[in-house]
Amino acid sequence: MQYIDNIIFLIALIAGFGLFFKSIKEIYRNIKLGRAIDRTDHPSERWKTMGKVALGQSKMTKRPIAGFLHILVYVGFVIINIELLEIIVDGIFGTHRFLSGILGHSLYAAFTATLDVLALLVVFAVVVFFIRRNFYGVKRLNMKELFGWPKIDANWILIIEFALMMAFFTMNAADWVLQQRGVLAEHGSFPISSNILAPIFNNFSDNTLIFIERAAWWFHFLGILFFMNYLYYSKHLHIILAFPNTWFANLQPKGKFNNLDSVTKEIKLMMDPNADPYAAPADADPNAVPDKFGANDIFDLNQVQLLNAYSCTECGRCTAVCPANITGKKLSPRKIMMDTRDRIEEVGKNINKNGKFVDDGKKLLDDYISREELWACTTCNACVEDCPVLIDPLSIIFEMRRFLVMEQSSAPQELNLMMTNIENNAAPWQYNQADRLKWATEN
Repeated sequence: MQYIDNIIFLIALIAGFGLFFKSIKEIYRNIKLGRAIDRTDHPSERWKTMGKVALGQSKMTKRPIAGFLHILVYVGFVIINIELLEIIVDGIFGTHRFLSGILGHSLYAAFTATLDVLALLVVFAVVVFFIRRNFYGVKRLNMKELFGWPKIDANWILIIEFALMMAFFTMNAADWVLQQRGVLAEHGSFPISSNILAPIFNNFSDNTLIFIERAAWWFHFLGILFFMNYLYYSKHLHIILAFPNTWFANLQPKGKFNNLDSVTKEIKLMMDPNADPYAAPADADPNAVPDKFGANDIFDLNQVQLLNAYSCTECGRCTAVCPANITGKKLSPRKIMMDTRDRIEEVGKNINKNGKFVDDGKKLLDDYISREELWACTTCNACVEDCPVLIDPLSIIFEMRRFLVMEQSSAPQELNLMMTNIENNAAPWQYNQADRLKWATEN
């Protein structure tokens, strides 16, 4: 019976990480539903981009206050959870502060003191974020696409992070008091915990403090496992996916329109006077389904675009700088990404239920993203430029517009008129080519 705690710990650890990897596997499967795309060129530049943007948080600091607070949470939370390694060893083998024997007294004291200070900074940043999100009235954090679950999810993350840090302080404070009483060997330094919470514990009995320390230790450990598995249901998947998302980012100039090979071949065929326009290509499969132009569902988007959708943190920086949204148009680049992710998840649940995707009569186009939203985009790339993890909403808008124009011939009348003018006059204006320079001769 003396090992019952260790057995329970090991079961919780295996279950927690097992569920986490199951979720990651499902996300990977869903991303693979998209079209394959080769984004492995210029690997050195990609590693540099990932290090600078995902690890170095370079784009977050464009908004200094929010960027600084985010760095506090990011750095603090990541470094604090290095202690998870110690918790795992202590939980499996029944040791207490295992790293103290590895690092030595002085280095371990510096390590634990650093964690204590970082935990306080995380608490400060989380509280500010909570007030800012719920009471300060930042417009991009209170738009209608955030009503309901997105807003609840954002608050839950902040509450969970706050609770984990408070459990961390409680565990350290109770441990420190027990160390001072000689119940536990002295390991570590806790400048915050020992001065804020420890005085409250001074009048508690040894048994009560041992219970408090163990309860906080278990709460912290199980809370981390819960948080880790909650990520699958949360916008905070970017904690993990920001790294591959920035690595696979588009390195081409922003807004560069990708040419379709099928269209290029068709144009070359039209320009070849010796070609038979009705002849099928020699390598053509007579039973093959012709490629679709553009996208009307997630299966037509590429895998990086689906990864983009999962990586979106719903911060709204893209929407805040979108000129269409600012002028009252229906378009919100953030909503484009949220809708894409929602459709991916719907398809994923369909596959889970049926073993394969069964047509549900829905599409990303119209059922999630309206045509009005798509045509409101000015293709200015402000959303792409401002995203802190290099998400590209414009590429999805491009593909869906391409589907509307090339598959359904349903472009707005203004666009049809422009294309007719280009076809007839080699210019978007309704003037004959011979009349182009008349303006120069007018008085």
